[in-house]
Amino acid sequence: MKKNALNILIPCALVVLLNSCGNKQTEQKPAYIMPYPVAKVEKQDVVTHESFPATIEGKVNSQVRPKVSGYIKEVLVKEGEFVKQGQLLFKLETESLSQDANAAKANVNAAQVEVDKLKPLVEKNIISSVQLETAKAQLLQAQSAYNGITANIGYANVKSPVDGVVGSINYRKGALVSAQDPLPLTNVSSIEEVYAYFSMNEKEFITFMGEAEGETAQEKLEKFPELKLRLANGDLFDKSGKIETITGDINTQTGTITFRARFDNKQGLLRNGSSGTILIPRYFKDVIVIPSESTFERQGKSFVYTVVNDSLVDKPISILKSANRLYIINNGIEVGQTILAKGINKVSPGAKIKPILKPLDSIINSFETVFK
Repeated sequence: MKKNALNILIPCALVVLLNSCGNKQTEQKPAYIMPYPVAKVEKQDVVTHESFPATIEGKVNSQVRPKVSGYIKEVLVKEGEFVKQGQLLFKLETESLSQDANAAKANVNAAQVEVDKLKPLVEKNIISSVQLETAKAQLLQAQSAYNGITANIGYANVKSPVDGVVGSINYRKGALVSAQDPLPLTNVSSIEEVYAYFSMNEKEFITFMGEAEGETAQEKLEKFPELKLRLANGDLFDKSGKIETITGDINTQTGTITFRARFDNKQGLLRNGSSGTILIPRYFKDVIVIPSESTFERQGKSFVYTVVNDSLVDKPISILKSANRLYIINNGIEVGQTILAKGINKVSPGAKIKPILKPLDSIINSFETVFK
């Protein structure tokens, strides 16, 4: 009997032991939920900038051309040199003109002798006064011809028409030049103030005028905020500009309308012919904004993750405008909703997270700028 009882107890003990081990193996630890920063959707006032390519010209940009034909005898200035109005820039060869002037002067003298000879004869009624008047007319013609030649000699001394900076010198000593040449001798530009010319298409122009304050076009221009100019090297010009004029019609070939903005340039950084980019401010008041890095794209649409009961739900959004590191949202989310702020590429819809609420500004400033 004892042996039979032992035979029964041993298998039972093994069954209990195996069941105990099996229960330990099936026990699982609870899944770890990762913490992620989240932010509340809010409204802000935002300033964005529309950019337009611009060309720069001096406020006064005068072409220097010879009034007479001739060979350049001397070039008296250098490119980039500041010159005064009336300063001598070029001298042209005048030898042939001087010979013409000598001949014209001789004709004047001969005509004067004839007049002087006829005067006493008319006074004595020896000849008719008509002869004297004819001689006087010939004298005036001779004097006019002489004055024209001497003026041309003066024109051979090419002077600056304005105060300004000398541009490229297109012809050098020995070149034959004339008023009909395709290129001027040079340009003299007054660059203490410069004009930036830029264009908008018709749609952009309508939006621009519609958002500007004021009743009339002139009022809109007077009240419009100052502009910024981005230089060719990417830096911002340290002076702000002001729109002065808008052309009265739209170019039918390009479909654009041209603006002219004025910038102070006393330091001479901007030169005639410089290029840049005009930045026009555009103001959005009380609009929904989210960090641009808190969004992702899928099949050509933009999404955010909203946090619902600690789970992520992907929601499509419509972006109105980009402003620095923010997106202005047209629709898709509402003020007060919680969105996943960072870690977009580490999660998927339906995932559970441990939300850590962060201020929106701290989220925006935490993203590193890759391209400056």
